[in-house]
Amino acid sequence: MLSSVDRLLFVRRVPIFKELRDDFIVRLTAVMHELKFPANHTIFRQGEEGRSLYIVVSGKVKVHLGNKQIAEVEQGKYFGEMAVFDIQPRSASVTTLEPSEFLELTQEQLYDAIEETPEIAVNIIRELSRLVRRLNDDMNVKTSGNP
Repeated sequence: MLSSVDRLLFVRRVPIFKELRDDFIVRLTAVMHELKFPANHTIFRQGEEGRSLYIVVSGKVKVHLGNKQIAEVEQGKYFGEMAVFDIQPRSASVTTLEPSEFLELTQEQLYDAIEETPEIAVNIIRELSRLVRRLNDDMNVKTSGNP
C-alpha cells in the first residue's frame, strides 16, 4: 500500500502527529497495520470494545448511530481515537462509503510510542481539545438559533 517514505509524508499531515520529529514518525508508522475494505463494510459497531484508531489513507467512511449519519471522515483524517484512551465501548459505528484504505494504530502501539516520545501525548491533548471546542461552538450555534 504505502512505502516507508509515503507513510512518513502521509502521517506527517495528520494533526495529532504533525509536530513530531521524522525519526519518531518513521518508527511509529512502521508498527501501524495497513487495512483495506470494500464499500459498505462496517469497520466497527457502536457498543463494541475498541482499542485502535484509524487514519484514512484513501476513501471515505461514515460515522453513524444506527441509520443516522453524524460525520464523514476522508483522506488524511482519523477516527476511533477515543478507544485508545479509555476502555469504554465504541460510541458510534463506522462504515466505509467507498473502497478505503487505512493505517491502524492500536492502544498498545500508541502507549509504547508515548513512553518513548511524550510529546505525542501533548499533541493528542491539543487535538482533542480543539475537537471539544468545535463541538461546543456547534452546540452554542444550534442552541442560540443562529444558522
